[in-house]
Amino acid sequence: MSGSESSFITDLIDLNTGFPTVVLHEDDAKALGVTFGSRVRVVKGDRSATASVITSRTMVRRGSILVTPDLSSDLKLSREDRVQVKPISITAGYMALQKRLRGERLDYDEMLAIVRDVATGSFSEAEIATFLVSQLFVELSEDELHNLIRAMVETGSKIVFEEPVYDVHSIGGVPGNGKVALLTVPIVASTGLLIPKTSSRAITSAAGTADIVEVLARVEFTPSELKEIALKTRGTLVWGGSLNLAPADDIFVAIERKLNIDPWHQMVASILAKKVAMDVSNLVVDIPVGRKAKVEDIRHAERLAGLFVNQAAKLNMNIKVAITYGGQPIGVTIGPALEAREALETLMNKSGRKSLVDKALYLAGLILELSGKVPHGAGFEVAKDLFMKGRAYDKFREIIEAQGGNPNVKPDDIPIGEHKAVLYSPAEGAVTHIDNGVLLAAARAAGAPFDKGAGIVLHAKIGYRVSKGDPLLTIYSSSSVRLESALNLLTMNPPIVVEGMLIKTYP
Repeated sequence: MSGSESSFITDLIDLNTGFPTVVLHEDDAKALGVTFGSRVRVVKGDRSATASVITSRTMVRRGSILVTPDLSSDLKLSREDRVQVKPISITAGYMALQKRLRGERLDYDEMLAIVRDVATGSFSEAEIATFLVSQLFVELSEDELHNLIRAMVETGSKIVFEEPVYDVHSIGGVPGNGKVALLTVPIVASTGLLIPKTSSRAITSAAGTADIVEVLARVEFTPSELKEIALKTRGTLVWGGSLNLAPADDIFVAIERKLNIDPWHQMVASILAKKVAMDVSNLVVDIPVGRKAKVEDIRHAERLAGLFVNQAAKLNMNIKVAITYGGQPIGVTIGPALEAREALETLMNKSGRKSLVDKALYLAGLILELSGKVPHGAGFEVAKDLFMKGRAYDKFREIIEAQGGNPNVKPDDIPIGEHKAVLYSPAEGAVTHIDNGVLLAAARAAGAPFDKGAGIVLHAKIGYRVSKGDPLLTIYSSSSVRLESALNLLTMNPPIVVEGMLIKTYP
C-alpha cells in the first residue's frame, strides 16, 4: 500500500477502550499523518464512525487495521472487510473551542459545532474536558447557555407526547438524595398526571436515581418502549442515557465523572436539554443547600435558581424551583441497594425518616400545584394523603412491574455488600455535625455506585444523643479491600461530630 492510500483490510481485536478504536501500523499512521490518540473517520459503504488511533509495529501488519468491538458493531464489520480511513481535519467545533479559550463569546452555530463534534466523537476526551473546565473560569453567558441547551437538544432524539408532561429533578450533591424520586414520581403518577422521569447515573454522588432503580428493575429502554410504559403507568423511573436524548450530555457527564466536576451552567444545560427532549412542559427543580453540598449557601442557590427560571422562560417551560435543606443526608442510607431498601420500606410502611418523606411530599405537592389540580399551598397535604393511603406504593409497584422488575419485592430481598464495618462514637454527647463530603467519598471508596451493594447506613444524625461506644454508622462493600480503604478514610476524617459538655482538658 502506498503512503497516500487510506484503504485497509479489517481484523477484529477484543479490546474495550471505552471509545471506538483502531490499531494502525506505525508506518501506515505516519503516511496518514496521524499519531497515537488522533481521531480518524472510518468509512464502510454508506456507514461511517469516528475512532481513536492506537499505533503498533507488531500487533498489526501494514495495510491492515484492527477494530474494537464497538466500532465493529457500529459499522457492521467482519474480518477481511475493506474500509477507508480518513484523518479528521480541524473542525468548526475545534475553532469554536479555541475562541472560547480566548474568552470570546460563542453564537448558536459555534455552540452547535462544539456539541456536534462531541456527539459524533470528533472531539477527544482532552478537548471535551477543556470545554468543561473552561466553564469553571469563564462562565457561559445567558445567551451561550441557551445556545448550548438548544444545540444539545438538536443533536439528539426527541420524544413527543400529546398531553402536558411533568417532571421533577434534583441537582443532587447530598448523600441519599437519589431515592427521593422513588416516592415523588409514583405520588404524582397516581393522580393521573404524566411524569415520565428520566434520570442520570451518579456523577459526583454515591447513587443517582437510575443507579437505585436499577437494583429493582430495568432502567434502559428505547424511546418507543419508554413512551409505551409511560402512557400505560403514567410514570417512569428510567436512565436517560439509553434514549439518545441530548446524547452529547452523556459524553459530557462521563468526562465530568472522571474529573469530579459539575460546572453550574453545564449542569443547567444538562438538565433542561434532557427535559426539552422529553417534551417536559412543567418542571420542579430541587436545589439542596448545606455545608459540603453541591450548593453551600442560600445566595448561590438563589443565583442558580435564577438561571433555571430564566432559561425555562426562554424554552416556554413552566418551572418551580425548590431550595431545600441539604446540611445532612436524606434518610439514613447512602448507596444504590441500601437506598432502594429504604425507599421501598418507606412506601410499604407509609412512614419513614422525616427528611425523606417530607422532601418527597413537598416536591410532589409543588408538581400538583403546578398542574393547577391543587390550590397553591395545598400540595403537601394532598401528596401526604396519597402517600398515607398507599396510592404511591400501588403506583410504584405498577411502575416497577412495567419496567421488568418484581412488584412484590421486599426490602430484605435486595442484596447488600457482604463485608461491613461499624464506626462507633468516641464520646457521650450529641451529634452536632455530619460531613456530607466525607460520607460521599467513603461510600464511593467502598464501591458505590458501581458496586450496587456498597454504601453507608447512618445510625445517628444531627441532634441525636449517643453514648460512648454507640454505633454511628455501618459501611458495606462487596470487596474487603475497598471496605478497608473506605474505613481508613472515615478513620482519618471522622464524618460525624459528637460533642458533650466537656470538650477537652489541659494538661
